[in-house]
Amino acid sequence: MRYKNINEVITSLQSITAYSKLHNMRMGYFAALYTRMTVAVKKGIEDGIFEDAERMELLDICFAERYLSAWECYSNKKPCTQSWQYAFDSTSNSSNIVLQHLLLGINTHINLDLAIAAATIAPGARIDALEKDFNCINNIIASLIDDVQECLSQVWFPMRLLTKIVNGKHEAVLNFSIDKARAAAWSNAVLLANMTEAQQNVHIKAMDNLVRKVACGIENPGSWTKLLLKLVRKTEFDDPQRTIHLIETIVV
Repeated sequence: MRYKNINEVITSLQSITAYSKLHNMRMGYFAALYTRMTVAVKKGIEDGIFEDAERMELLDICFAERYLSAWECYSNKKPCTQSWQYAFDSTSNSSNIVLQHLLLGINTHINLDLAIAAATIAPGARIDALEKDFNCINNIIASLIDDVQECLSQVWFPMRLLTKIVNGKHEAVLNFSIDKARAAAWSNAVLLANMTEAQQNVHIKAMDNLVRKVACGIENPGSWTKLLLKLVRKTEFDDPQRTIHLIETIVV
């Protein structure tokens, strides 16, 4: 692995966030959220909430390396997975609301990267022992998404309406479910862990293609949803630097 410990990962994530703030880039939205998530995982490790702290740190490092590698490749105009390519390209779309930008990053990182990372550090039968800790890290992800949605709703009132629709009984406004993504990631992790390398390569390509299709749905939902998102977007502050700072610092 490229990174020796979780502290090195956090430093790299903070560098991306700082760079994004300096250059007023929307790429920093997900980077800021991911930094908070990684700090929360580190605290969880230190507090002993995981069954195997050493294994969890390895998973976190492996998981983060996929995002950091994709960022580096994209920044240097080198190939990366098509789903990360789409997510990064979408940050230049000023019509997307902040929540869409966050979900585009979350979609790729959970639906693609998390399964691959889990299968990498727990191949074969070892994957079964990872399930409890896998669910713990996903609970941290889910709790932070809720926090950020609430943070944004306090600043932009129409976001409260969107959050209620997303979390309500009706079909999710962005056609994206964190719970379903977590379940799919575990299923794919189990499959990948028990495949040969050749089989993994084929399956990962299929996963990447599907994740990109989900990203298209997040960015281009139905006509009614588009209208709602347009109304929300008009009320948002068009200041990526300020938004990144809010995502980094506001705690509900």
